[in-house]
Amino acid sequence: MRLWVLISGYSFASPWWLLALLLLPVLYWYPFRSGKARESTLVVSGLSIFPGAKSWKARAAKWWPLVFLTGLLLAILALARPQRSLTEEKVRAEGIDIVLAMDISSSMLSQDFSPDRLEVSKEVARAFVSKREHDRIGLVVFSGEAFTLCPLTMDKAILDDFLSNINVGVLEDGTAIGMGLAAAVNRMKTSVAASRVVILLTDGVNNTGYIDPNTATQLAVEMGVRVYTIAVGRSGMAPSPVGRGPDGEYVFQMAPVEIDTELLQTIARETNGKYYRATDQETLQSIYDDIDRLEKTEREVTVYKRYADLFPGFLLGALLLFIAGWLGRMTIFRPLE
Repeated sequence: MRLWVLISGYSFASPWWLLALLLLPVLYWYPFRSGKARESTLVVSGLSIFPGAKSWKARAAKWWPLVFLTGLLLAILALARPQRSLTEEKVRAEGIDIVLAMDISSSMLSQDFSPDRLEVSKEVARAFVSKREHDRIGLVVFSGEAFTLCPLTMDKAILDDFLSNINVGVLEDGTAIGMGLAAAVNRMKTSVAASRVVILLTDGVNNTGYIDPNTATQLAVEMGVRVYTIAVGRSGMAPSPVGRGPDGEYVFQMAPVEIDTELLQTIARETNGKYYRATDQETLQSIYDDIDRLEKTEREVTVYKRYADLFPGFLLGALLLFIAGWLGRMTIFRPLE
């Protein structure tokens, strides 16, 4: 039986010895404290006739029995055999390669999400990435053109940093869905993973780019890449950027939400993926949760545990305290006869 203590990773191999700790209060109060009642008493008018009565020896002698009790405490702990658990974990995983293709056109600043579509999409994507421990994940951004921001990597900290710093306006404006998908699929050309996935998130209609979305879809089919498409935005009207003012800031007006849902459904269907519509942060979060369940990494974990005994240190401490206590009683604190 092992008794786990408050600090995780430490235990006692023989915990029943810890019951002996209950004897320590008895040993303190009975021989050392109650013994005072049996001492002879001599009433005097002052302590001036005893020059050593207030010396450090007199004060220390009162507490010297605690040295023995502390030694006994360490001896009992040594008998209980404290141990530290040394755990080794070997993981054999069949990873999945995932590329996030995220729309960063100016319409992603629309405020039907709080604070806007882009910030919510970044936040939810970061949470998704943090859960994919054994997968390689890359990041492609697109608007009027496409750019690989981060190639496939296991370094989630770097990917999280890239996601945090995505901004609108770094690429030519527009919505080139075909180029975004093609760039994401192209990151898979050297992948040997058993499962290859693209998560394509957009809020618009393909209106630019020299690669047609259908061509990019066929490329994904030929390479065996499954595409999950996410349409972001509420139905009807939304506060959207319609231009820039003299100060360079975006000007917002109510504008119709236009998303090519038919194209996104076709891409998902032909690549054996799935189409989703996100109308708020909660539904977007549930979409990523659903993809996380659908694309589970198969892994086999073997745990090895070893224990390092710590009792020699306790035993040595107890021995040193017993020797110090005995020497003190035989020399400095030796009672007068």
